[in-house]
Amino acid sequence: MVLDLDACINSLFQRQLLAESVIREICEKTKELLMSESNVVHIKAPVTVVGDIHGQFYDLLEIFKIGGYCPDTNYLFLGDYVDRGLYSVETMSILTCLKLRYPERVQLVRGNHESRAVTQTYGFYTECMKKYGSAQVWHYFTDLFDYLTLSVVIDNMIFCVHGGLSPSIHTIDQIKVMDRFREIPHEGPMADLVWSDPDPGREEFAVSPRGAGYTFGSLVVEKFLHENGMDHILRAHQLCMEGFQVLFDDQLSTVWSAPNYCYRCGNLASILEVGVEGERHFNVFEAAPENERPLAAESQRSVFSNGAPTGLYNNGTGTNAVGNGNGNNSNGGTGFLNSPGIDSAQDTIHYFL
Repeated sequence: MVLDLDACINSLFQRQLLAESVIREICEKTKELLMSESNVVHIKAPVTVVGDIHGQFYDLLEIFKIGGYCPDTNYLFLGDYVDRGLYSVETMSILTCLKLRYPERVQLVRGNHESRAVTQTYGFYTECMKKYGSAQVWHYFTDLFDYLTLSVVIDNMIFCVHGGLSPSIHTIDQIKVMDRFREIPHEGPMADLVWSDPDPGREEFAVSPRGAGYTFGSLVVEKFLHENGMDHILRAHQLCMEGFQVLFDDQLSTVWSAPNYCYRCGNLASILEVGVEGERHFNVFEAAPENERPLAAESQRSVFSNGAPTGLYNNGTGTNAVGNGNGNNSNGGTGFLNSPGIDSAQDTIHYFL
């Protein structure tokens, strides 16, 4: 029986789950496609760049309404498709179908949540069990995660990655020769690419409070761009209350695409439209109205494996602060996969990223 991708995409846009057997076939075919892609995929503008989605499926549908539907719009998704939101299965299903249907127009970068370890803690595993009655769909998708590319370069000028830079990586060629077909390790350059964060208060690398990856400053960004002949770094990974943030004299941008994160943060979101001349425009939007249904507020408690998030801002004081009280959009917190729990007195947004 021939797989009808158009029918699958239409069903998902109608909010209908795909059968487990269909997801298995889609994931197998997508792995074959992704296997041929480099660790650094080169694409051309125009392209619309999407940051973290975190299972907020109705907001993903809003993104398509705002940015345009495939194949009329080229899309680059920067990872963290699952966990925390209520609809990680639907989100991964539609993105995988679109990648398979329009392989040259849809690019999927791996985020730190595209991991077996993380998704067992932060919701995706529980959601698959709840919706399908077994862990098979979770296995299909987490096996697929191992094949996602690590980075994308737009017009040889914009380096795109989920998290950030690594002290072990100086050139794009070093990324190209990495072995990416595996679970994200706890340390090393692959982990750094998906876990690291910029810190406007620093110039060099420093140990990250996340417990994985590094923080990096202005001199690191400037040196990386110079050595690779580029002029901008584009990444996701950090909540921005205004939907985006630009740092280091316009050398680095963060795009965040999950509005009202965890259905209660009250933040805006954005997508970044990169034009043919290299121009960048952040298209800011609010949460989709479907998220206001009482069902979403009630049922999220069964998806958050650590309980409903509380006290997200108790350490932040600046305009864009989300954790360490310095207003620079850095995340406080402790421990890679070892955070003390949502009801901790030291709870910060870090635990949800």
